[in-house]
Parts: sequence; C-alpha cells; structure tokens
Amino acid sequence: MNHHSNPRSRKAWRYGTFAVLISLTLGSAAQTSLRWDPPQPSTPSPAAAKPAVVAAVAPVVAKAPEHPLPAGFDARHFEGMAQQLVANRRVPGLAMAIVHNGQVISARGYGVTDARAGQPVDSHTVFRLASLSKAFAGTMAGLLVNDGTLRWDSKLVDYMPTFRLSDPYAARQVTVADLLSHRVGLTHNTYDRDLEANVDYRTLTQKLANAPMNCQPGSCYGYQNIAFSLIGDVVFAATGDFYTQEVQRRIFKPLGMNDASLGLDGIESSPRWARPHVRGRGGWVPLMPKPNYYQVAPAAGVNASASDMAQWLLAHTGHRPDVLPAPLLATLHQPLVNTPSETRGSSWRRQRLNSAGYALGWRVYDYAGHRVVFHGGAVQGYRGLVALLPESDLGIALMWNSESSLPSGMLPTILDRALGLPTQRWLDVDFDDTTLYAESGAAPAVNVGASAARATASPQ
Repeated sequence: MNHHSNPRSRKAWRYGTFAVLISLTLGSAAQTSLRWDPPQPSTPSPAAAKPAVVAAVAPVVAKAPEHPLPAGFDARHFEGMAQQLVANRRVPGLAMAIVHNGQVISARGYGVTDARAGQPVDSHTVFRLASLSKAFAGTMAGLLVNDGTLRWDSKLVDYMPTFRLSDPYAARQVTVADLLSHRVGLTHNTYDRDLEANVDYRTLTQKLANAPMNCQPGSCYGYQNIAFSLIGDVVFAATGDFYTQEVQRRIFKPLGMNDASLGLDGIESSPRWARPHVRGRGGWVPLMPKPNYYQVAPAAGVNASASDMAQWLLAHTGHRPDVLPAPLLATLHQPLVNTPSETRGSSWRRQRLNSAGYALGWRVYDYAGHRVVFHGGAVQGYRGLVALLPESDLGIALMWNSESSLPSGMLPTILDRALGLPTQRWLDVDFDDTTLYAESGAAPAVNVGASAARATASPQ
C-alpha cells in the first residue's frame, strides 16, 4: 500500500516521522514532551494559539480552572438521565463518575448487575473496562520512564530480543512510545480475530513475524490490541515483576482504587460486579465474561468501579501529583499521530470533532475548538467512555454492562453543557430533573432469550 498517494496520507506520514525524530532526542525524564502538530481547527480555540508545550502542560496544572463550568451545569441533571436509561430498561446497569476542580461531584451506580436477578449497581460495583485499560498501560510505562527505568525511545528488542516482524529492520526500530501510540506499522487490529478464536497470546505475538505491514514503525497509525500489549512484557523485563502486579502497586493502591483489579479472576472475585449482557429475543441476556481479551491485559484487562474511576479521573486531571506528576501527565496526553477516521462515525464525532490524534494510551480530540482527552472501550457485554476536559478541569467516566450504544450519547451531552455549546439531542431520552433524580434505583428484571455476540475490544 502506498501511503504517499494522497495529501491526507502524506500529512499523517509527516506527523509520524516528525514524532520519531523528536523521540530520538528524548532523555529518561518523563517531562520531556513528545511533540505532535495537529491540524488547526477552522475556529482555533485560545489554547490552540499558544505554543505547543504550553498547550500540553495546561491541562494538568492543579488549580482552579480558568473557565469555570456554566451556572446551569448540575451533576443531578446527568444522574437523572442515567436513572432514566435504566428505569426504561434501555440498559441493565450503568455507572458514572464526574469530577471537577479536584472534587468528586458524582460517583454512582444505576440499574442492576444482572437482568435476571441482580443486585442494584452502586458506586463500588465493578465493570470490565475493555480498551479503557490502554490508558493504564500508558501511565504504567510513564511511571517507569519517570523513574529512569525506561525511556520512551527504548527499543522493544532491548527487552524482547526474540521479537520479530516481517521486516527485520522494522522490528529493531519499534520503541516503547510506538507501542503505546499504535505506531508499530501493522495493519489495524492485527490478529484480533485469532484472539477472539481463543488463540493464546504468546502464539499471537510470535505470529507478528508474519503479519503484513503498512509502514515503518513510528510513521503511521494502526490500532492494535496484541502488539500494544507487548508493553506488559517490557514492564516485566524492566522491573522483574508481572505487569498486573506493577499496576496494582504503582497505580491502584496509591490512588485508592480499592475495587479495581485485572483479569477474569479479578472481576469474578469482586464482592459486587456487573455481568455482561447481549441482546436476546426477550430482552437482555446476562452471560459470563469472555476470557479472550483478558489475555491482553495492557490493552483490555482492567476492571473498576465508579468509585475507582473517580480517583483515576482526579489523578489524570492533575490532582494527585504525588502519584502522577504534572509533567508526566502532559507527556501522556500529548498526541503523537493523526487519526482522522475518529472524526467520522457517531453523530457527535461528525458534528463536534475538528481533528483527532492518539497519544500514549489516550485519544486527543479537538471538540468544537476545545481539547478533550478521551478513550472508549467495548468488549462482549460491556461498554465504556472516559473523557477529560482540561480547560474546565472536568473528568467524566461512563461504564455499562450491555452492548447498547445509547448511553454513549451522555458524554457529548455533558461536554456540551460544560462548554456552553448549543443543545443537541445526542441522547434519545426525555427527562425531567425534578422527577427523575433519585438517590438509588434499580431496573426491573427483563425477559430473556438466547443470543450470541462476538467479542471486541475496539473503542467506540
């Protein structure tokens, strides 16, 4: 495939090449920014007019936001929406966390853990995060870079000498930053179908030696789950501890993410966890979680509650510098490669996004002229979204235990309200704050039938 055949491809190639050149200059300190110059929006925001380094650091300064939320922004309004979604049986269960200016303003659960005979979802009910896990992998690597244990430009072969690609030269060039920004050079979702067919992770990493390539490492974007998860092998080689143990020790424990875990055993041993649901003829059908994507823990292995995600949001909005210092956050949230396909798809993306890029386990959007750090996740029976709005010091996490896409409309609804943008009907729900707000609620059980669905960890 010729990646120089049209202007858009040439532009994406230049972004990747520039990022590679910059990465070669990096030292071991995480505060060194990985530079990327995104396309300018049609109406640049004030932040876009500042130097790139200033724009990168601004989101993580732990102080009162320069642009407070509008007077009409009220978390109870969005809690009412969530309650309406489960009351109408549109989704079995849902959890939401919202933080602002270093405070948790909402962290609650709605609906039930199991449509047949479940408990009410609460703030400590654990959900599977799917690809929201990628931000944890980027953060874990960043902590090691901050320690001087790793460098962003460390070569993968220095930690995995047997790593192979179809191009031997390319295999020797892949860096830590390439893994975490999906710039290995492979085609999108390489061998994910084999992973869904229960081929084991180690076999799939060896098969990468035969996988077709789109470009040289660092020079184009191709979303991965298997190749991305090689960062777990790097963590083990660099620390001597398993990736799961390091995430527990360096992230979950110090942040107080007391419900969080990794892997199938982790979610099934949780005191309260939400079962995945697929659609059946009679309604939502609860299943047991599929193990496939738990094999790739860095890409899709984390489980967490609304309470956990509130702490995660506080850390990534700069309010836990004792664990995640501001310079490290600036680097993690700085996009390295252009991802124009993200501006298509769902209606809010088409209407709101001017540009999109991928950072280190995070996506970064120009959302109607405002910077949003984002990721989505999906695996059989679970969906989730996380977004940070740096200029307003706002963080949002949504997780639900079904394959409905409906709750995703809550995210642009909240962002629009925070930014004072004109009201759009992103969410197909009629609501009334005065009648729908409730301290707790559970959806009635639904009739069930039979259904099967293919797992995926691709973001929404």
